[in-house]
Amino acid sequence: MKHVSPNEITSEARVKGPTRRALAKQQTRIKVIAAARKLFSEHGYEGATIRDIASAAGMSTGAVFANFSDKSDLFREIMISDIAKIVAEMREAVTRARNVEEALLKIFSAGYHFYQSQMPLARAAFSVSWAPKDGEVFRKLEPLSDIQQLILDQLNAGVERGELSQEAEVKLRAQMLYESYLSNYPQAIFEGWSVEALQARSRDQIRILLAGARRG
Repeated sequence: MKHVSPNEITSEARVKGPTRRALAKQQTRIKVIAAARKLFSEHGYEGATIRDIASAAGMSTGAVFANFSDKSDLFREIMISDIAKIVAEMREAVTRARNVEEALLKIFSAGYHFYQSQMPLARAAFSVSWAPKDGEVFRKLEPLSDIQQLILDQLNAGVERGELSQEAEVKLRAQMLYESYLSNYPQAIFEGWSVEALQARSRDQIRILLAGARRG
């Protein structure tokens, strides 16, 4: 009888891939997230219930709770996924920038373009972000810190290229730029500003916040 080592068994298990049960659970999560995204967009965070989400996904509430602890957990999953996509688009966009000001504008614009076709979802996100119960958790989602770091990286690159002064206080300016980026969303969400209008406002904000940091 051939002896099979534990390493061989582990290797074989890896080759076989996920089990049918694991695949079924993954498909359930995909259906629930798709249904939740649609209902959050249509009815906002408060207006979409777990019962409604389960019904739209064609399953029981128990199946939803088997994958997500509550509605906040489900919404957080959607936000993390979306923000990660935004960060990837921002990183790709800055590769085409010729200078620090253009890089920052491309970062801002990538975020606004992403939500252009799904402003109701952005409205829900902002509603949750400033809610007393879950707001702080959502404002500290890890991908959001990636946006702040990307802005800081562009300022540091500007210093290295000689565009900005060594005394540019890049950390403070990066925080202020990030806050400016977020501050423009209400104009899009509640006042219907176009991406072009947001870009024009962003260009002015960036210019002002970089004033005094440029090398003479």
